[in-house]
Amino acid sequence: MTETAAGESAPFVRREVDARGVVRLTLNRPQAFNALSTGMLEALQKELDAVAADESARVVLIAAEGKAFSAGHDLKQMRAEPQLAYYETLFAQCARLMVAIQRLPVPVIARVQGIATAAGCQLVAACDLAVAASTARFAVSGINVGLFCSSPGVALSRNLARKAAFEMLVTGDFISAEEAKAKGLVNRVAAPEAIDAEVESLVASIIAKPRVALAMGKQLFYRQLEVGVEAAYEDAGRTMACNMMDEAALEGVQAFIDKRKPSWAS
Repeated sequence: MTETAAGESAPFVRREVDARGVVRLTLNRPQAFNALSTGMLEALQKELDAVAADESARVVLIAAEGKAFSAGHDLKQMRAEPQLAYYETLFAQCARLMVAIQRLPVPVIARVQGIATAAGCQLVAACDLAVAASTARFAVSGINVGLFCSSPGVALSRNLARKAAFEMLVTGDFISAEEAKAKGLVNRVAAPEAIDAEVESLVASIIAKPRVALAMGKQLFYRQLEVGVEAAYEDAGRTMACNMMDEAALEGVQAFIDKRKPSWAS
Protein backbone atom coordinates (compact mmCIF):
# COMPACT_ATOMS: atom_id res chain seq x y z
CA MET A 1 0.00 0.00 0.00
CA THR A 2 2.97 2.32 -0.26
CA GLU A 3 2.93 5.23 -2.67
CA THR A 4 4.87 5.28 -5.93
CA ALA A 5 7.19 8.11 -6.89
CA ALA A 6 4.77 9.12 -9.62
CA GLY A 7 1.89 9.31 -7.16
CA GLU A 8 3.78 11.49 -4.70
CA SER A 9 3.71 14.48 -7.05
CA ALA A 10 -0.09 14.46 -7.20
CA PRO A 11 -2.27 15.75 -4.36
CA PHE A 12 -3.58 13.13 -1.96
CA VAL A 13 -7.06 14.62 -2.33
CA ARG A 14 -8.43 16.49 -5.34
CA ARG A 15 -10.95 19.22 -4.56
CA GLU A 16 -13.62 20.43 -6.98
CA VAL A 17 -16.47 22.83 -6.22
CA ASP A 18 -19.40 23.59 -8.51
CA ALA A 19 -21.53 26.71 -8.70
CA ARG A 20 -24.11 25.20 -6.33
CA GLY A 21 -21.64 24.75 -3.50
CA VAL A 22 -21.22 20.99 -3.98
CA VAL A 23 -17.69 20.12 -2.83
CA ARG A 24 -16.22 16.95 -4.31
CA LEU A 25 -13.19 15.52 -2.51
CA THR A 26 -11.56 12.69 -4.44
CA LEU A 27 -9.08 10.33 -2.78
CA ASN A 28 -6.23 10.36 -5.27
CA ARG A 29 -3.89 7.46 -4.55
CA PRO A 30 -5.35 4.73 -6.81
CA GLN A 31 -2.03 2.89 -7.04
CA ALA A 32 -2.13 2.54 -3.23
CA PHE A 33 -5.83 1.65 -3.20
CA ASN A 34 -6.44 5.04 -1.59
CA ALA A 35 -5.04 3.80 1.71
CA LEU A 36 -5.63 6.11 4.65
CA SER A 37 -1.96 6.83 5.24
CA THR A 38 -0.96 9.69 7.50
CA GLY A 39 -0.58 11.86 4.40
CA MET A 40 -4.05 10.97 3.15
CA LEU A 41 -5.61 11.59 6.56
CA GLU A 42 -3.90 14.97 6.85
CA ALA A 43 -4.99 16.04 3.38
CA LEU A 44 -8.60 14.98 3.89
CA GLN A 45 -8.74 16.64 7.31
CA LYS A 46 -7.45 19.90 5.81
CA GLU A 47 -10.17 19.84 3.15
CA LEU A 48 -12.93 19.12 5.68
CA ASP A 49 -11.72 21.94 7.92
CA ALA A 50 -11.93 24.27 4.93
CA VAL A 51 -15.51 23.16 4.23
CA ALA A 52 -16.46 23.77 7.87
CA ALA A 53 -15.40 27.41 7.47
CA ASP A 54 -17.08 27.88 4.08
CA GLU A 55 -20.67 29.10 4.40
CA SER A 56 -21.23 28.67 0.65
CA ALA A 57 -20.72 24.89 0.88
CA ARG A 58 -23.95 22.90 0.61
CA VAL A 59 -22.94 19.24 0.24
CA VAL A 60 -19.68 17.29 0.39
CA LEU A 61 -19.02 14.26 -1.81
CA ILE A 62 -16.20 11.94 -0.83
CA ALA A 63 -15.20 9.95 -3.91
CA ALA A 64 -12.14 7.99 -4.97
CA GLU A 65 -9.96 7.47 -8.01
CA GLY A 66 -9.30 3.97 -9.34
CA LYS A 67 -10.72 0.54 -8.57
CA ALA A 68 -10.84 0.88 -4.78
CA PHE A 69 -12.68 3.42 -2.66
CA SER A 70 -10.22 2.83 0.17
CA ALA A 71 -8.41 -0.24 1.47
CA GLY A 72 -8.08 1.27 4.96
CA HIS A 73 -4.91 2.15 6.83
CA ASP A 74 -1.54 1.76 5.12
CA LEU A 75 -0.34 -1.49 6.70
CA LYS A 76 3.22 -1.16 5.38
CA GLN A 77 3.46 2.30 6.93
CA MET A 78 2.05 0.95 10.19
CA ARG A 79 4.41 -2.04 10.29
CA ALA A 80 7.45 0.16 9.65
CA GLU A 81 7.04 1.93 13.00
CA PRO A 82 5.91 -0.56 15.67
CA GLN A 83 5.59 1.87 18.57
CA LEU A 84 2.58 2.32 20.83
CA ALA A 85 2.83 6.12 20.76
CA TYR A 86 2.82 6.11 16.95
CA TYR A 87 -0.22 3.84 16.76
CA GLU A 88 -2.13 5.88 19.34
CA THR A 89 -1.39 9.06 17.36
CA LEU A 90 -2.45 7.45 14.09
CA PHE A 91 -5.78 6.18 15.39
CA ALA A 92 -6.48 9.49 17.16
CA GLN A 93 -5.84 11.26 13.83
CA CYS A 94 -8.29 8.91 12.12
CA ALA A 95 -10.91 9.38 14.84
CA ARG A 96 -10.63 13.16 14.53
CA LEU A 97 -11.35 12.88 10.82
CA MET A 98 -14.43 10.71 11.34
CA VAL A 99 -15.82 13.04 14.00
CA ALA A 100 -15.13 16.04 11.75
CA ILE A 101 -17.39 14.53 9.09
CA GLN A 102 -20.19 14.21 11.62
CA ARG A 103 -19.70 17.79 12.85
CA LEU A 104 -19.74 19.43 9.43
CA PRO A 105 -22.84 21.63 9.03
CA VAL A 106 -23.57 20.09 5.61
CA PRO A 107 -24.45 16.54 4.58
CA VAL A 108 -21.52 14.33 3.52
CA ILE A 109 -22.11 11.65 0.89
CA ALA A 110 -19.74 8.78 0.19
CA ARG A 111 -19.59 7.84 -3.50
CA VAL A 112 -18.34 4.26 -3.35
CA GLN A 113 -17.22 2.91 -6.70
CA GLY A 114 -15.09 -0.02 -5.46
CA ILE A 115 -14.02 -1.96 -2.40
CA ALA A 116 -14.07 -0.27 1.00
CA THR A 117 -12.24 -2.24 3.65
CA ALA A 118 -11.26 -1.70 7.29
CA ALA A 119 -10.84 2.06 7.87
CA GLY A 120 -12.10 2.58 4.31
CA CYS A 121 -15.37 0.93 5.34
CA GLN A 122 -15.26 3.09 8.48
CA LEU A 123 -15.06 6.17 6.27
CA VAL A 124 -18.21 5.10 4.42
CA ALA A 125 -19.99 4.47 7.72
CA ALA A 126 -18.89 7.85 9.08
CA CYS A 127 -20.45 9.72 6.16
CA ASP A 128 -24.05 10.86 6.59
CA LEU A 129 -25.15 9.16 3.37
CA ALA A 130 -23.64 6.71 0.90
CA VAL A 131 -24.28 5.70 -2.69
CA ALA A 132 -22.52 2.57 -3.95
CA ALA A 133 -21.93 1.00 -7.31
CA SER A 134 -23.48 -2.45 -7.56
CA THR A 135 -19.98 -3.88 -7.93
CA ALA A 136 -18.67 -2.32 -4.69
CA ARG A 137 -17.88 -4.56 -1.74
CA PHE A 138 -17.37 -3.85 1.94
CA ALA A 139 -15.46 -5.50 4.79
CA VAL A 140 -13.84 -4.72 8.11
CA SER A 141 -11.05 -7.17 7.47
CA GLY A 142 -8.47 -6.35 10.11
CA ILE A 143 -9.29 -9.54 11.98
CA ASN A 144 -7.83 -11.49 9.05
CA VAL A 145 -4.37 -10.20 10.02
CA GLY A 146 -5.02 -10.47 13.76
CA LEU A 147 -6.13 -6.87 14.24
CA PHE A 148 -9.73 -6.42 15.39
CA CYS A 149 -11.19 -3.34 13.64
CA SER A 150 -12.06 -1.58 16.88
CA SER A 151 -12.20 1.96 15.51
CA PRO A 152 -14.18 0.99 12.40
CA GLY A 153 -16.50 -0.85 14.78
CA VAL A 154 -17.56 2.45 16.35
CA ALA A 155 -18.94 3.78 13.07
CA LEU A 156 -20.17 0.38 11.88
CA SER A 157 -22.19 -0.31 15.04
CA ARG A 158 -23.90 3.06 14.61
CA ASN A 159 -25.05 2.12 11.10
CA LEU A 160 -25.89 -1.57 11.28
CA ALA A 161 -27.82 -3.69 13.73
CA ARG A 162 -25.51 -5.03 16.44
CA LYS A 163 -25.36 -8.64 15.31
CA ALA A 164 -24.80 -7.67 11.67
CA ALA A 165 -21.98 -5.32 12.64
CA PHE A 166 -20.38 -7.84 14.97
CA GLU A 167 -20.49 -10.57 12.35
CA MET A 168 -18.58 -8.35 9.93
CA LEU A 169 -16.04 -7.50 12.63
CA VAL A 170 -15.34 -11.08 13.76
CA THR A 171 -15.33 -12.73 10.32
CA GLY A 172 -13.72 -10.08 8.15
CA ASP A 173 -15.95 -11.32 5.32
CA PHE A 174 -16.98 -9.11 2.42
CA ILE A 175 -20.58 -8.09 1.86
CA SER A 176 -22.00 -6.93 -1.45
CA ALA A 177 -23.40 -3.49 -2.19
CA GLU A 178 -26.94 -4.85 -2.01
CA GLU A 179 -26.20 -6.48 1.36
CA ALA A 180 -24.69 -3.20 2.54
CA LYS A 181 -27.90 -1.43 1.60
CA ALA A 182 -30.06 -4.03 3.33
CA LYS A 183 -27.95 -3.77 6.49
CA GLY A 184 -28.00 0.05 6.51
CA LEU A 185 -24.42 0.85 5.53
CA VAL A 186 -25.39 2.55 2.26
CA ASN A 187 -28.52 4.35 1.13
CA ARG A 188 -28.62 3.62 -2.58
CA VAL A 189 -27.07 1.18 -5.05
CA ALA A 190 -26.70 1.83 -8.77
CA ALA A 191 -25.03 0.21 -11.75
CA PRO A 192 -21.44 1.49 -12.13
CA GLU A 193 -22.39 3.58 -15.15
CA ALA A 194 -25.33 5.10 -13.28
CA ILE A 195 -23.69 5.92 -9.93
CA ASP A 196 -23.11 9.59 -10.76
CA ALA A 197 -26.74 10.06 -11.79
CA GLU A 198 -27.84 8.46 -8.52
CA VAL A 199 -25.53 10.70 -6.53
CA GLU A 200 -26.80 13.76 -8.41
CA SER A 201 -30.40 12.81 -7.63
CA LEU A 202 -29.58 12.77 -3.92
CA VAL A 203 -27.57 16.00 -4.11
CA ALA A 204 -30.33 17.83 -5.99
CA SER A 205 -32.89 16.84 -3.38
CA ILE A 206 -30.65 18.09 -0.55
CA ILE A 207 -29.61 21.44 -2.01
CA ALA A 208 -33.25 22.27 -2.73
CA LYS A 209 -33.69 22.60 1.05
CA PRO A 210 -32.55 25.52 3.26
CA ARG A 211 -28.95 25.19 4.44
CA VAL A 212 -29.75 26.45 7.93
CA ALA A 213 -32.43 23.82 8.50
CA LEU A 214 -30.11 21.05 7.30
CA ALA A 215 -27.31 22.27 9.57
CA MET A 216 -29.52 22.44 12.65
CA GLY A 217 -31.08 19.10 11.83
CA LYS A 218 -27.78 17.30 11.29
CA GLN A 219 -26.37 18.55 14.57
CA LEU A 220 -29.49 17.45 16.45
CA PHE A 221 -29.63 14.09 14.67
CA TYR A 222 -26.24 13.03 16.03
CA ARG A 223 -26.59 14.65 19.46
CA GLN A 224 -29.83 12.88 20.27
CA LEU A 225 -28.46 9.46 19.36
CA GLU A 226 -26.04 9.61 22.28
CA VAL A 227 -28.50 10.46 25.09
CA GLY A 228 -31.61 8.97 26.70
CA VAL A 229 -35.02 9.34 25.07
CA GLU A 230 -36.29 12.11 27.40
CA ALA A 231 -33.17 14.23 26.90
CA ALA A 232 -33.41 13.56 23.16
CA TYR A 233 -36.97 14.86 22.99
CA GLU A 234 -36.08 17.91 25.08
CA ASP A 235 -33.17 18.74 22.77
CA ALA A 236 -35.28 18.06 19.67
CA GLY A 237 -38.04 20.34 20.91
CA ARG A 238 -35.62 23.22 21.52
CA THR A 239 -34.06 22.68 18.11
CA MET A 240 -37.40 22.67 16.31
CA ALA A 241 -38.50 25.82 18.15
CA CYS A 242 -35.31 27.62 17.10
CA ASN A 243 -35.68 26.27 13.57
CA MET A 244 -39.26 27.52 13.41
CA MET A 245 -38.11 31.04 14.23
CA ASP A 246 -35.74 31.04 11.27
CA GLU A 247 -36.86 32.94 8.16
CA ALA A 248 -36.52 29.84 5.97
CA ALA A 249 -38.99 27.84 8.07
CA LEU A 250 -41.42 30.75 8.40
CA GLU A 251 -41.35 31.20 4.62
CA GLY A 252 -41.75 27.46 4.03
CA VAL A 253 -44.79 27.19 6.29
CA GLN A 254 -46.37 30.30 4.79
CA ALA A 255 -45.79 28.92 1.28
CA PHE A 256 -47.54 25.70 2.31
CA ILE A 257 -50.49 27.71 3.62
CA ASP A 258 -50.55 29.79 0.44
CA LYS A 259 -50.24 26.66 -1.73
CA ARG A 260 -47.12 27.90 -3.52
CA LYS A 261 -43.46 26.97 -3.71
CA PRO A 262 -41.27 28.52 -0.99
CA SER A 263 -38.85 31.25 -1.97
CA TRP A 264 -35.61 30.44 -0.17
CA ALA A 265 -32.39 32.39 -0.49
CA SER A 266 -30.36 29.24 0.19
